Amino acid sequence: MWAGSFQAPWEWRAEHSENPQPAISQPLGIISDRQLAQGFACQPRRTCSQISSCDEANWYLGNCSWGGKLDRDKDGIACETLC
Repeated sequence: MWAGSFQAPWEWRAEHSENPQPAISQPLGIISDRQLAQGFACQPRRTCSQISSCDEANWYLGNCSWGGKLDRDKDGIACETLC
């Protein structure tokens, strides 16, 4: 069943979307060593007032299931007062 090549679901969706956007390099929830070193974690949930930098806000936006709540106007920019 899984013989052959495999395309990650997020890449397939990006290619077959009516509004194509570049696929993210990692699926949600998977963090790099650099991000791990920064100490960001999806638990507990954060609000913009609890976040100290634009990098941190963008990490939550891209890696946490609740991160979209940091982008109230849905323009792709989290915690606009920081960014």
